[in-house]
Amino acid sequence: MEESILTVLFLPLALAFIMMGMGLSLTIYDFKRIFYQPKAILLGLVCQLILLPILGFALIKLFGLSGALAVGVMIIAACPGGATSNLISHLSKGDTALSISLTAISSLVTVATIPLIVNFSIRYFGEEGSVLLPLMQTIAQIFVITIIPVSIGMIIKSKRPDIAKKADPHVRLFSAIFLALIILAAILKERANLVEFFIQVGPVTLLLNVLSLLTGLVVAKLFLLSPKHGLTISIESGIQNGTLGILVAATLLKNSAMAIPSAIYSLIMFMTAVFVIYIGLKMSKKTTQEKVV
Repeated sequence: MEESILTVLFLPLALAFIMMGMGLSLTIYDFKRIFYQPKAILLGLVCQLILLPILGFALIKLFGLSGALAVGVMIIAACPGGATSNLISHLSKGDTALSISLTAISSLVTVATIPLIVNFSIRYFGEEGSVLLPLMQTIAQIFVITIIPVSIGMIIKSKRPDIAKKADPHVRLFSAIFLALIILAAILKERANLVEFFIQVGPVTLLLNVLSLLTGLVVAKLFLLSPKHGLTISIESGIQNGTLGILVAATLLKNSAMAIPSAIYSLIMFMTAVFVIYIGLKMSKKTTQEKVV
């Protein structure tokens, strides 16, 4: 992808704005929760940071993907969590505090894991002509675009909670608008190949989304977590940070084809999120009725 105002300026600024908005809902305790709810946090991180990339890799091999699209699938698999997952957890009556903590901690960890996974994918899938991400430089770039804005949001919440509370709904709205514009731009950039790309990568991204949602539920059940925690881990595993995925592909790697899986995944996850919210509300209603009885 040729450098443009979109990839050089708007996309990083939009992601930074979205991450600052996430910071408006965070406190230091959200990072400390790993000491108070270690099993739920650790299982959630295993699903996000280990099982999800393995699942993405397995689906790529199963469908015979290669080149830019294969790398693109691995990019979105390496970008778990985001402000969207917190909102969906809240709407589905999951454990919002757990969701926020998982997003916060995974955001710190993926600063280092994303360049490692992406570089492995570029080498493994033989994407000729693609530049490898310089490890330290990429860590620094992702840190500046994600962690610093989150920290600014947290400082605002800590020092001026009144401002944070008033700003939060407006920031969420603008974040949703920015995300929609970013997805649209990524799709328009490759509109000539969109149908072919969708045929190739659509089934993979759909399966990745559905299976990652199910993986979170199954892992939580196997380790005897509550249904509420299971739902939250499922959402954190299946609702990816599509904006970050597109930024890695379009801005850092300058490859618009690699951004397509993140764009398509983002569209799909919003459709499956409606179903997840419905299931969550039914679970909550059932739990309430059982308590009454």
